[in-house]
Amino acid sequence: MAAEIRHILPTDKSPEVYLDPVGTIKVKGRGLVVNRTESSDIILDWLDKYLVAPAEVTYVTIEFEYLNSFSTATLVTMLKKLSHVLLQSRKLKIIWYYEEDDEDIMERGEYIAAALNMPIEFIVTHRKAGS
Repeated sequence: MAAEIRHILPTDKSPEVYLDPVGTIKVKGRGLVVNRTESSDIILDWLDKYLVAPAEVTYVTIEFEYLNSFSTATLVTMLKKLSHVLLQSRKLKIIWYYEEDDEDIMERGEYIAAALNMPIEFIVTHRKAGS
């Protein structure tokens, strides 16, 4: 069974996740969950289906406001799975957005990139007025 578009809405503790088999994966919001959730099971199951026939280029955008250690572990599991597209002679492009004054999120991304030996492009964003 092929992967289908999945859109998981954010909660106060979990990010919005958009999964599209054309090669688009977006994760945005807060990562405050402290244990495995139905959403994480849906995401990992979707990735298994996607990896059967991934797009030529898989684009992953990550934009967290907050990322705790459990959510980091889930993200690492996702990225490890996605690294398998490279074994299929496909391309993987990961973009990590972080606010310019949020060194914790930037450093967490750098740590993940180094730990997984994956190239991640870091892009600074600017906080919107009033937020």
